[in-house]
Amino acid sequence: MILFVDALTVIDFSYFCNKRGPVGESWIADLTLHGDLNDESMVLDFALVKKQIKRIIDDTIDHKLAIPKRLNGTYSIENEQVKLDAQFGDEHHIAMYAPEQAVCLIDAETVNEESVIEFLKQQIMPKMPENVKDIDIELRPEQTSSFYYHYSHGLKKHDGNCQRIVHGHRSLIGISLDNIPMPRLQKEWSRKWEDIYLGSEEDLIANSELKHIKAFDNDYAFAYTSTQGYFELAISKARCDLLPCDTTVECIADYLATEIKKTHPDNAVKVKAFEGVGKGAIAYD
Repeated sequence: MILFVDALTVIDFSYFCNKRGPVGESWIADLTLHGDLNDESMVLDFALVKKQIKRIIDDTIDHKLAIPKRLNGTYSIENEQVKLDAQFGDEHHIAMYAPEQAVCLIDAETVNEESVIEFLKQQIMPKMPENVKDIDIELRPEQTSSFYYHYSHGLKKHDGNCQRIVHGHRSLIGISLDNIPMPRLQKEWSRKWEDIYLGSEEDLIANSELKHIKAFDNDYAFAYTSTQGYFELAISKARCDLLPCDTTVECIADYLATEIKKTHPDNAVKVKAFEGVGKGAIAYD
């Protein structure tokens, strides 16, 4: 017997790529369970699927930085703290110090749909009842013909997992002038923020103030303490954009509207910014 649940959850996370660096991603997770009927004449109660399996996915990878086994750099865990230092792309750099729960180590050479699916199956299957013989997982991005960008960030004021300093999203962007959609502006910003790290000026520190990692001269350095612990990040300036505000989706939408208004002062600006799939904020200027 086969049981399926489409769009069980959306995984919002970042993964490290040796070419692209930290890549914000949002994947919709579809689940199929293969097994025998239990005493309730079910493979597994839908309530348990939605609650138990979703929790496993959330706990293991959602709102984390996924790191592959084949890393162009170093990675270590000591006293439940993670330290990462790596190169990517054309001599770009990232270093991070964070609580262990902010990262996810994928035992594969690269992080992609296939390696994450295998990782999740290894986490889920041992927790399934005996009648569940196998599971299939499909991870898919939101289907769209619109423009989008991949971004990573951290929200120190957030009481949940969004405080983790490198997690991210794959996000659509909508821009209108006088209620007329502007694909040119959408394309411009999606290219500007392709694989970007959005940092808050409030969290910026001098490179010399970093306590646990090192930064190069062409890096920005960030640090903050939140409810999950102390975080540090150094990342190449060329792969970062500094915002004069927090990087919540509300502030991102407002920032974009303000920036676009500077070049279009005589137009009514509307920005629809997404945070992953099916949620976001709208700002006007």
